[in-house]
Amino acid sequence: MPNSALEQFIENQPEKKHAYTPITVVPGDGIGPEIVASVLSVMVAAGASITSEMTEMGEKVYLSGNTSGIPEETWASLRHTRVMLKAPITTPQGGGYKSLNVTMRKTLGLYANVRPCRAYAPYIKTRHPKMDVVIIRENEEDLYAGIEHQETPEVVQCLKLITRPGCERIVRYAFEYARQQGRKRITCMTKDNIMKLTDGLFHRVFDEIGAEYPDIEQQHQIVDFGMANFVDKPEQYDVVLLPNLYGDILSDIAAQMTGSVGLGGSVNIGDGGAIFEAIHGSAPDIAGKGIANPSGLLLAAVELLHHIGQSEAAERMHNAWLRTLEDGIHTGDMKSEASKKIVGTAEFTSAIIDRLGQKPQNLSSHSAASAKMNRSPLQLPTITRPSTKPLKELVGVDVFVEWLNSPDALASTLLAAAGEKWKLVMISNRGVKVWPNGHDETFCTDHWRCRFQPSNGGVITHDDINRLMQAITIAKIDFIKTEHLCNFNGKAGYSLSQGQ
Repeated sequence: MPNSALEQFIENQPEKKHAYTPITVVPGDGIGPEIVASVLSVMVAAGASITSEMTEMGEKVYLSGNTSGIPEETWASLRHTRVMLKAPITTPQGGGYKSLNVTMRKTLGLYANVRPCRAYAPYIKTRHPKMDVVIIRENEEDLYAGIEHQETPEVVQCLKLITRPGCERIVRYAFEYARQQGRKRITCMTKDNIMKLTDGLFHRVFDEIGAEYPDIEQQHQIVDFGMANFVDKPEQYDVVLLPNLYGDILSDIAAQMTGSVGLGGSVNIGDGGAIFEAIHGSAPDIAGKGIANPSGLLLAAVELLHHIGQSEAAERMHNAWLRTLEDGIHTGDMKSEASKKIVGTAEFTSAIIDRLGQKPQNLSSHSAASAKMNRSPLQLPTITRPSTKPLKELVGVDVFVEWLNSPDALASTLLAAAGEKWKLVMISNRGVKVWPNGHDETFCTDHWRCRFQPSNGGVITHDDINRLMQAITIAKIDFIKTEHLCNFNGKAGYSLSQGQ
């Protein structure tokens, strides 16, 4: 549909009444306005009692001079409705404003991302016709905290932040979701054989909370094996729970495995409301051509209607869409041997509306009755912090420095500066120990981690660290940052280096 279709929908939408639920709608960039017009038309035709508060965010807003990309009017609307239907927006790569999707999720505390990935064989071509999986992804933390620095001319860093409260919320949400939806198994994937503290925490919390759900089968897999096995045998999986980055990757892979990323809908939910969106991008190369597939946003809208308690309309929409697939009426990206007619956005939308009230004959139909039974409002997890904190002891410091000479020369300079109070335990480069007893073959950059601990053992103070840093400064060593080494209840809260 051209943009004028969206404008026509806005003019003709129902007057606001008490019986109508307001939702915030973002038409987005690229193909966004076209697929929003399509989906809203189907929602209203299916009997959804909604009124749309049209707002803007994304590239157009940014280019108009709003450096955040999100105007205050959009925030205000979402605070009012607490529900958003959002079309794809364009995020620049490598520069410009941060991802607005990430900004909204973090600002509103939308910590859970839920992506159902189901095959629609034989009507949508796929190698995995029995696939029916839900990917649940932690949505706020991990490397997506977006905390990056250039530390030396040769080295940049990105901080991976995993918190216990964040793990507890998403893990409990996943178990509650599985129980509510009648799912039988949850697989957690991490890389805690390498990232023992961050991914290790996620895994430990999964095991701790999982013990409260004996009715749900549970397993943990190392993420590289897990993803490889998932691609080969997705029918072995039911609900998959992952930290942010891994979840982002696997959810797109899973959507493509069903036949097309264009079929994927996504829910972002948390204390600040819920955002429903397609998982694909804004596709500016086909914008305005009338060929965009609205299916991903339509399936997200089905979830939105369930969320606001309008499951009958959700049932009508979903079943009409399934029947349209069965009848072989497909957009170009869905073309296969099962296609009988390839149509554009407007004709595909009309075909769905024409089938409202019909049910699919072969694909599993969508039942509002079972949806109501399984979709009672999901109680979002709350965090109860322990009444006592663990005993925290400061036992050393890692000093990161820029240095262009050998590790032996760096160690000699540091030892002379540190004095008798401190013992230089080791120096590492890119996580590999290079002093003492390093190897000549190890490639080194200009970024070094130098670990100090008190020469006589025991606990130290912040003043001790300040005096150490003053001595290093006097020695004309360019230090970048420090990381304190702490024990928590006697257990080391820091990693060793490879080779240490």
